[in-house]
Amino acid sequence: MSDQLCMIDGCTNRAYAPSGTGQLCKDHFTNFVRWRRKKGGMGMFRKYNSMTMEERDNIVLEWGKTLSVG
Repeated sequence: MSDQLCMIDGCTNRAYAPSGTGQLCKDHFTNFVRWRRKKGGMGMFRKYNSMTMEERDNIVLEWGKTLSVG
């Protein structure tokens, strides 16, 4: 576990897993993985695995736009 906080604005949970060049807490990471699965199934997982960290950031940003603020 990291001393960093989740990269999602307003979230104060500790970072759990890398997401591109940032870090997500466990709840947001689980949500992100579910979103990726719905978006493209196993093909999306394979594509994501072959991406650079900077390329992954674009996917994380796309997912981040689907989060509700509140």
